Amino acid sequence: MDPLAFLTDIFNIGIGSVTLGAIVSALILLLLCIFVIKFVMKVINGVFEGMHMERGLRRFLCSTINVVLYVLAGLIIADKIGIPVTSLVAALSVVGVAVSLAIQGSLSNLAGGVMLMVTKPFMVGDFVEAGGVSGTVSDVGIAYTKMTTPDNKTICCPNSEIAAAKIINYTAEKARRIDINITASYDAALSDVKAALLKCAEKYKGSNPTDNKPFAAVSSYNDSAIEYVLRVWVETGKYWDIYFALLSDIKEEFDAANIEMTYPHMNVHIVEK
Repeated sequence: MDPLAFLTDIFNIGIGSVTLGAIVSALILLLLCIFVIKFVMKVINGVFEGMHMERGLRRFLCSTINVVLYVLAGLIIADKIGIPVTSLVAALSVVGVAVSLAIQGSLSNLAGGVMLMVTKPFMVGDFVEAGGVSGTVSDVGIAYTKMTTPDNKTICCPNSEIAAAKIINYTAEKARRIDINITASYDAALSDVKAALLKCAEKYKGSNPTDNKPFAAVSSYNDSAIEYVLRVWVETGKYWDIYFALLSDIKEEFDAANIEMTYPHMNVHIVEK
């Protein structure tokens, strides 16, 4: 089915039956359709704003609805002046299929963008990991999502990849837990090591928005050291600052308490006979 042939037939059929009265009626109908479309779009835009819909999704839906309404208006006017609408719809269908096949990758990103805006797994300003990329979300568009990495690089990720991937949102909750694994010598008393770790955690109790208290315990007995775990709840925005500060504080506290932080080694005992 050749779209050009369809359009030629439509023009040849319609041109002979067009009268002055039909043209005037079509113009009046066109003005009426434009007025109705503008009114409908104003109402729809107001409804979307009241729903607090994402700005990008609202723009996309309004544009799509606007195009559909104008296409319907064109079909109504074409029928009014005697152009066979059935043939016109068939021609538009063939063109639509050809265009959709040519831009199927873009349509996939478009569908992914709509899904992200509807489900809202993250918002602008969140630090997320998705599609193998980590960064702070700076913009959620219809086709691409922009992220800014910690070293200030901007990455544009296709929405189809993000929508199909596992998404980790690190800033969705108001609190995060810091987990630090540390080793100490077998010669150090368990109570002394745990007390030193908890003492370090107490410095940051003002940054804990939860009711969970700091926790320190033995996590495993290794070949050359005992491994401990320290867990501290902090505000999400202060996670990394307190994480790095705790690492420094633990070393200083262990030195003050004469607790040895061991490393993999082997003790060899020579027995003389």
